[in-house]
Amino acid sequence: MLDRRRFIRGSTQLAILAGLPGLALAKGEGDARLVLVILRGGLDGLAAAVPYGESRYRALRGALALDQPGAGDGRPRKLDGLFALHPALSGMHELYTAGDLAIVHAVATPYRERSHFDGQNVLENGGLSAHGLHDGWLNRVVGIIAGRADREDAIALSQNIPLVLRGEASVTSWTPSRLPGATDDTLARIVELYADDPHLADRLEAALQARALAGEMGPTTGRMRRGGQLRTMARAAGRFLSAAEGPRIAVLESGGWDTHARQGAAQGTLANRLRGLDQGLTALKDELGEHWRTTVTMVVTEFGRTVAINGTRGTDHGTAGCAFLAGGAVRGGRVISDWPGLGARDLYEGRDLRATLDLRSVFKGVLTDHLGIDPAELDRVVFPGSASAAALEDLV
Repeated sequence: MLDRRRFIRGSTQLAILAGLPGLALAKGEGDARLVLVILRGGLDGLAAAVPYGESRYRALRGALALDQPGAGDGRPRKLDGLFALHPALSGMHELYTAGDLAIVHAVATPYRERSHFDGQNVLENGGLSAHGLHDGWLNRVVGIIAGRADREDAIALSQNIPLVLRGEASVTSWTPSRLPGATDDTLARIVELYADDPHLADRLEAALQARALAGEMGPTTGRMRRGGQLRTMARAAGRFLSAAEGPRIAVLESGGWDTHARQGAAQGTLANRLRGLDQGLTALKDELGEHWRTTVTMVVTEFGRTVAINGTRGTDHGTAGCAFLAGGAVRGGRVISDWPGLGARDLYEGRDLRATLDLRSVFKGVLTDHLGIDPAELDRVVFPGSASAAALEDLV
């Protein structure tokens, strides 16, 4: 049975974490960088990482089924005898071939219902249920590795800090301005105005450093497509994380993954989202430069989608899906999956891909081997009540 399921170990990084210059990670002697990318809405893992070798795949997917893997536009890119990547993920396939990308499949959080809000809450609070914890697991990580009290160790590339980074530990956020930048003369006058206020002066200095680092991107507009927004944030993340005194942890969010209708197969709504994700990871790698080799990016979502196509040529809220680990620090070129199959008896509640791996095991594996966090603290502080979800080893 295990041979049939092709249990292949590996890891996935896909997140775009960034930090302001002047921020420092607690373990100052280390060079590890961590990026978390949250895909909000429920990524269809069976479309992103296609189980083309599964006998029931095409019948269940109907019009959403992709062709057999091969060369040329519109054909998935082969990973192994069971899985292939969506054709929009060409850059990620290159990372996989280079050993810098791993796919984790049939994975889920402990959440088993189908509410976006509750599913995202569980994903970010790191607990067993929605609203059981009121801070985020990554904020608790920052608290463990916290450096100087007057510096933030993590940044959210977002207008609002997401739950995963909220809590007692100090963090910050950054987002491109939608307004034209102030002139140098105006900024000089503001600096002079705040010179006698130590707190405001320090915050202004940090903001100006961030502006200098990311200012070349210019203001954004409300009409920017989600894919372009993700790419912009990824570029900024790479610049922030590359700064000598910058933070080493960042979080990036991407919406629009709730594909109930007109999802599309090789082309369409989902393909456009995936292409934006692909371009975002490429931009992150390019901006990180030599620091890519010490980076792990985790790309995750709150839940997967139904196996079968629905009546509006889309998919509904499901259970298990896939996650990605990307970066030069990842032991990639592998699919990690205890594959449950798509037979009628294999599906969760007769409709969903069954989860055979806890997403917290993936997080724990990265946090232990990449950031050096004590496994006991992971079980007790970061993911309380998770002793049964053992850390996945050898991801880094």
